[in-house]
Amino acid sequence: MSEWTTQPDKLRADAAECAVIRDLATDRDKRELFARLAEHLSTLAAEVEAHRAR
Repeated sequence: MSEWTTQPDKLRADAAECAVIRDLATDRDKRELFARLAEHLSTLAAEVEAHRAR
């Protein structure tokens, strides 16, 4: 877990990559999958940052 808690920037970068893949995907299911992944990774990054601020 410590690896994740020290890398919110990595989570945000991964979310951005998922968003790019989402935008390039021609298959509806893949677009939806990568949209969910991007949102989830962004949420994780925010939670890690909020946890750090405590």
